[in-house]
Amino acid sequence: MNNQKLLERSLAAVWHPCTQMKAHERHPLIPIARGEGTWLYDYDGRRYLDAVSSWWVNLFGHCNSRINGALRDQLDRLEHIMLAGFTHEPVVALSERLSRLAPKGLGHCFYASDGAAAVEIALKMSFHYWRNTGAADKTGFLCLANGYHGETLGALSVTDVALFKDTYAPLLRRNDTVPTPDGRLAEPGESPPAFAERCAAALEARLERDHRQLAALILEPLVQGAGGMAMYHPRYLELARRLCDRYGIHLIADEIAVGFGRTGTMFACEQAAIRPDLLCLSKGISGGYLPLSAVLATDAIYAAFYGDDVARGFLHSHSYTGNPLACRAALAVLDIFEEDDVLAVNRRKAAYLNESCEPLAHHPRVRNFRNTGMIWAFEVDSDHPEFSRHFAAQAAQRELLLRPMGKTVYFMPPYSISEAELELLARRTLETLEAC
Repeated sequence: MNNQKLLERSLAAVWHPCTQMKAHERHPLIPIARGEGTWLYDYDGRRYLDAVSSWWVNLFGHCNSRINGALRDQLDRLEHIMLAGFTHEPVVALSERLSRLAPKGLGHCFYASDGAAAVEIALKMSFHYWRNTGAADKTGFLCLANGYHGETLGALSVTDVALFKDTYAPLLRRNDTVPTPDGRLAEPGESPPAFAERCAAALEARLERDHRQLAALILEPLVQGAGGMAMYHPRYLELARRLCDRYGIHLIADEIAVGFGRTGTMFACEQAAIRPDLLCLSKGISGGYLPLSAVLATDAIYAAFYGDDVARGFLHSHSYTGNPLACRAALAVLDIFEEDDVLAVNRRKAAYLNESCEPLAHHPRVRNFRNTGMIWAFEVDSDHPEFSRHFAAQAAQRELLLRPMGKTVYFMPPYSISEAELELLARRTLETLEAC
């Protein structure tokens, strides 16, 4: 097999996601044959540093020996069993560990296969909770401007990224947005906490007016990912939690992209010392190995569904809910976090990359260089009509896998990345910028 043969077969048979397929006439796909650590290799032997963790999922490198070993062991025990009417050790153990790691009081785990499904579950749980507790008028949802929560119809209804949403608008349930606390939008001289408080005041005004019809506020804590890596101060989360309590609506934290250490703490909500009512997790949960997502719910929400009436229960399912292999991969991921003191190591790596990126951050064409935990982003001044594809192609020539969003370039590398690889990432990104 070589690159060209696989490209021809892929273009004939595979409809790729988030892609205008005709664009691949000008911008060829990159065929990947294998992965090892931070690197991916094509069929012709070229390598690419996976600076985006393969769509933000790969936490501990490709073909990680510890995760591989856990999966081999599980393959000889149980590959799958339905979770309706049955249970198994990996899903019980994972649920117990997630409940211990998450903000206190999130003791009930409901599983699915991907992030959008987790958001659908959280929305339905919130809606159904209010119905079960005699507040059937509370059916609406609030989301942050420029937020992203997935592309199934329910998740898309609380997404505010026009590229994904506008085409399907006639199919979607209408929900409203409140101003984003994206720090780039602050007034000159306005501090991040002050801007967060100003945005929270707008949220309060909306809740005061509409809370009787609202079920929940959903947001991405600290970093709005697909909206351009918009970063904001934890003060907004603190105030949002307080306001949701005051006006009697749920707070749904979509930590699908930012959970599992990505913002510097295991869960982003920890940085505001808050507990959401529903916590959505996916992506890094299985280290990028297998599809898995989870929604963690409070005792109060769980209790509202508990009873003799079947219709009062949460009648939602996925065929692969709580798949034993996926759960075992997730348990191996949590073992690595614990055994390797990953959060502490990541703080040192983040500091090292920030230092290495000084020339990039001060480049005259770079705007808003920013960092939260193991996420970095910046905007580039460019008139190129296809900047993101052009930048990605130039980066690939320099052994970097980068996937800009518009004119926003970002890094979300695997936590296994070495200091030498971090320095290479910073230096070759600067070289790529100079070439664009």
